[in-house]
Amino acid sequence: MHCFSGDINYAEKIIDMGFAISFTGNITFKNADQELLNAVKRIPLGSIMVETDSPFLAPEPDRGKRNEPANVINVARKIAEIKELSLAEIEAETTKKACKLFKFK
Repeated sequence: MHCFSGDINYAEKIIDMGFAISFTGNITFKNADQELLNAVKRIPLGSIMVETDSPFLAPEPDRGKRNEPANVINVARKIAEIKELSLAEIEAETTKKACKLFKFK
């Protein structure tokens, strides 16, 4: 699910259908929806992907600027903060998920 912005109930339905949930810069905004942040916290890490949605939705601290793939690290950092995990854990699991989805070897 590209650029997820729903709540945990919607996320669970998506996961039950076998889809992954992808987060972008909107989770880093100071006024981010609390239901969305709760979904980030509760969605199993193995179902999460990270994206930039370039050229839109640049994460903090680049909000309002043209977004680019290099900014994906800021989305990963926010997921790590919300889930109280290390950035390395987020990187490893989201990379594993991307490799599986896109059939990278």
